[in-house]
Amino acid sequence: MKVRCEKCGTALEAAGEAYICAYECTFCATCSSETKGACPHCGGELTRRPRKSGVPAGIETHDLQTIHPQRPWLIWVVSFAVWTFLALVATGSIYEMYRGAGRGSLKDIFFLQVSHMFPYALLTPFVFAIAIRYPVQRGNWVRPALFHLACGVAFSAIHVAMRAITPYAFWDPQSRTWMSAIWDAHAHAFRVQWPQLQMLFFSNVLDDLTGVYLPIVLIAQAISYYKISREREIRTSQLQIQLTKARLQALKSQLQPHFLFNTLHSISALMLTDTCAADRMMTRLSDLLRMALESDATQITTLSRELEFANGYLEIEKVRFEERLKVVLEIAPDTLDAQVPTLLLQPLVENAVKHGISKRSDGGEIRINVTHDDRNLYLRIKDSGPGLDGGHFDQKSGVGLRATRDRLETLYGNEQSLDIRELPERGVEVCVSIPFRTEPRLLVYDLVSEGRESAAGHTDGP
Repeated sequence: MKVRCEKCGTALEAAGEAYICAYECTFCATCSSETKGACPHCGGELTRRPRKSGVPAGIETHDLQTIHPQRPWLIWVVSFAVWTFLALVATGSIYEMYRGAGRGSLKDIFFLQVSHMFPYALLTPFVFAIAIRYPVQRGNWVRPALFHLACGVAFSAIHVAMRAITPYAFWDPQSRTWMSAIWDAHAHAFRVQWPQLQMLFFSNVLDDLTGVYLPIVLIAQAISYYKISREREIRTSQLQIQLTKARLQALKSQLQPHFLFNTLHSISALMLTDTCAADRMMTRLSDLLRMALESDATQITTLSRELEFANGYLEIEKVRFEERLKVVLEIAPDTLDAQVPTLLLQPLVENAVKHGISKRSDGGEIRINVTHDDRNLYLRIKDSGPGLDGGHFDQKSGVGLRATRDRLETLYGNEQSLDIRELPERGVEVCVSIPFRTEPRLLVYDLVSEGRESAAGHTDGP
């Protein structure tokens, strides 16, 4: 559980209010409100983080642990509700049975059932707590079973004692009335009638064990196992999320050094021929590295931010190729706030430069087109290079392309696609399709206005 907001750094208390996304990015209530309930890193929906409770931090798979009810009063409410309902049902059933024979009044039958059921209502929460505390397990069932047998006998004895106090403990054939086995109503004094208590105990112990105590234990065991199963599912889900997040970060970390090494190689090619151009490339590279460090913890960014990064890389390459490299942007204005994976465009543009433009002595053109429909965002990167065969480009090779494919599959599953095809007129087109999602614009970049101008007419990029 994270203890600080990932946006403002405010300390988050375990029992305080906080919001998390599917990748456990954690934010305070203020930052969540500012971002309109959307994670600024991955773009996912922010939901309220469960407050820390008394559930144990670890649950072993081979042992059944104690699960304390979060709302103990609920057991008492359910207990009294269930036993009251059973008492009413039993009263109605017995009254209908005896009414034709004229045996017993509705009042006597009702109070008789209450005296029988009310002790169960009082004892059920305690039996439930004992069953939770001492579960019967497959590998260790003998001792818990004997323990519960002893508890069941004690449960029956307590039930008989509580029932014996009431005026409906047993039927006295001499006085033809119901009487208490402990209190003498005629003498107004305590008088324990042991024979009657013994009779009540032996006539009720089997029913109490099999009809009341055992069902309560089984229900408690079922609830306990269900809670433990849910805890395991939650922890498994959290582990899967952490593994996915680690995998995405590893794939992203593959892209950054790959991009850096290729850019440094481009700079080294100019060091001995044009030091001024190499110096400009180094300056622009430092800006790109700064942007990369700022977005190091994020997997999702806006299209405008991603275009800005790709634009910076193309500026470096344009210093190297000069007039041989032409860039055309065709960006739909309403896609600039679309959510895209960080470092999505740069490796695709880099492949277009490396396997397309650099293979032609007269240079060529790279065209970046972005559109969308109601469901998907479409990104197309075209180059006017020699094509797949002429450029000897293997679609399945390359660190950047392979990592990009893996990231898209991890982030979007079957909702994404990345296709590479050779154009009839010469060149290669890379088509990427991902779900179209937007979020409130948090930052405004210079590339926004440039992209809108490019959308209106085919203007040159960097």
